[in-house]
Amino acid sequence: MIASERELPGLMSGFVATVKRDLLLAWKRPGDVLNPVVFFAVVSTLFPLATGPSPEQLEFSGPGVLWVAALLATLLSLNGLFLADYEDGSLDQFVVSPQPLPMLALAKALAHWLTSGVPLLLVSPLVAVSFRMPAEAIGALIVTLLFGTISLGLVGSIGAALTVGLHRGTVLLSLLILPLAMPILILGARTVSLAATNETYSAGIYFLAAYAVAALVLAPFAAAAALRISYE
Repeated sequence: MIASERELPGLMSGFVATVKRDLLLAWKRPGDVLNPVVFFAVVSTLFPLATGPSPEQLEFSGPGVLWVAALLATLLSLNGLFLADYEDGSLDQFVVSPQPLPMLALAKALAHWLTSGVPLLLVSPLVAVSFRMPAEAIGALIVTLLFGTISLGLVGSIGAALTVGLHRGTVLLSLLILPLAMPILILGARTVSLAATNETYSAGIYFLAAYAVAALVLAPFAAAAALRISYE
């Protein structure tokens, strides 16, 4: 018991150091952070221009368009989750480090969410206004995107670990992640649609929250196993 208590600060120090390192690297490469956000905003705002300004059309298609754009923006940034570490040799150090590899994989996923998921959350209410969403639907959009981007980042870390270093890994990553992301996309868009029509939508939020918790528990271990496979 005493040994485990002594090891805990060391585990947390490695976790925090990895998060800080990735955030610092993202600060030095702002383009990597802005690209998914710009992609999300451009895809979402171009759709009303193509379909017309009809309020009925915008209200009907808005939740699906925003969620598809968020999913694609997340996939756009996932390929680089472990790629830089693979290229500079840091990934080898992660695998042989005395720090638990699932903890380091979770730290990488957290840093990725802070630099890609949080900006999407901040931009989404502004984009939702262009679809004339009511305040209730915008609130549901933010909550669903909160749980959805967490889940997508964690599940995506498994695919990113499996495809790191592979030629055309982005295409393979998308094929691996999309089946697992479909329930998130469907429930997220449906929940926002129900909120827009003043119907009960709490069940969708509960499901997305449960999915996020399950991904938080299982994904770091799966990503660690995938990293070991790639390392070998």
